[in-house]
Amino acid sequence: MEIAKGIEMLRLDYQGNVIHPILLKDQEMTILIDTGFPGQFEDLRMAMKKAGVSLDKLKAVILSHQDLDHIGNLPEIMQACGSEFRVYAHELDKPYIQGELPLLKDGHLVNPPKGKVHKTLTDGQELPFCGGIRVIHTPGHTPGNLSFYLRESKTLIAGDSMYSVNGKLGGIHAPTTPDMNTARLSLNKYVDLDLISIVCYHGGLCDVQVKEQIAEIIQV
Repeated sequence: MEIAKGIEMLRLDYQGNVIHPILLKDQEMTILIDTGFPGQFEDLRMAMKKAGVSLDKLKAVILSHQDLDHIGNLPEIMQACGSEFRVYAHELDKPYIQGELPLLKDGHLVNPPKGKVHKTLTDGQELPFCGGIRVIHTPGHTPGNLSFYLRESKTLIAGDSMYSVNGKLGGIHAPTTPDMNTARLSLNKYVDLDLISIVCYHGGLCDVQVKEQIAEIIQV
């Protein structure tokens, strides 16, 4: 689903759990934000193809954080995309993504998906891709949790900092957020953004009175 020029919200269904990786594309770059659950590689490839992008055109993956449903297909993507492909993530989640530490929420897994993080991202950093991507460090869900503001389209890629239900923000998902106080404080970073729409990894697109909805969640 194209939510703005060059922004495709993909839809992957894992045993009834629908998630929304984001595909960003312009004339120079094609970037994927998050990769889905393990075992969804073929579903991801087909979703990208439906959006008009073949997997071999992918130049980078940006990982919002270390959780299994976000890094699940990273090894397969890295193998398919070659030596020039790059992975971005926050420094605090990097060792988990690289397999140097057990995943915080899935530490029981014997062989979790992993991959090299080539470049680390910091709060406030501006990536010169796809009209400009501002990196927002929003810890709470994980230490290195990230969100992304797409300046050109005034879109917030919220990742797991919030969830949505039927086009309305539902708040912070407490069962998967170890530090709710920090997560709630992180949402203050969204207050001054000029926003038209928000995409949550779980729940999808919200584009009605989004700033008012954020304000309500912060006040809870």
